[in-house]
Amino acid sequence: MAKTKAGKTSKPAAKPPRAWQRMLSGRRLDLLNPTPMDIEIEDIAHGLARVARWNGQTEGDWAFSVAQHSVMVEALVVETTPGLSVSWRLAALLHDASEYVVGDMISPFKTAIGYDYKALEGRLQAAIHLRFGLPAEVPEAIRRKIKQADLQGAYLEATQIAGFSAVEARKLWGAPPKVRVAGPFDATPMPPEAAKAAFLKRFRALTAAM
Repeated sequence: MAKTKAGKTSKPAAKPPRAWQRMLSGRRLDLLNPTPMDIEIEDIAHGLARVARWNGQTEGDWAFSVAQHSVMVEALVVETTPGLSVSWRLAALLHDASEYVVGDMISPFKTAIGYDYKALEGRLQAAIHLRFGLPAEVPEAIRRKIKQADLQGAYLEATQIAGFSAVEARKLWGAPPKVRVAGPFDATPMPPEAAKAAFLKRFRALTAAM
């Protein structure tokens, strides 16, 4: 212990708690101050493929992952806005990318936690956007289009694998999208490696076209 001028001993300053997470890529991501340099798409895809939507309360041999949901939302935003630029399609694919670190909390829980959680999630999402050539915040008009596709994805998942009736799902998430339940609109859960591969395939196709 160190002595003060008055001759009293003082305790050493407490070491601040660790706020970074080590990723499989070797990156150390500071959760309180994330930077684009510490973000890798492989880490995002790996994490999202292992994060369960609906708190895991879905049918099937596997959890329905955020990676699979993200691919669905990107496909849905193309259905609703056919002329959308490739950049905004990438933003749709990455709309939940921060969940590779913070997890997929259901909306009521996010509300209960409050502003601090949303601020942390927002900083991480902004860093992800900058890492991949997108603006930190997407324009409000684009955000609304992505949100619409997100809600449509929730409807498809809810009625296919989460036990909701069509009537109940319509009340919660609005009208269903006019798509055939096949390809990315089929919510049958994939194994994690397949969901990761599907996410990376869309990411690479979109970034190659940018």
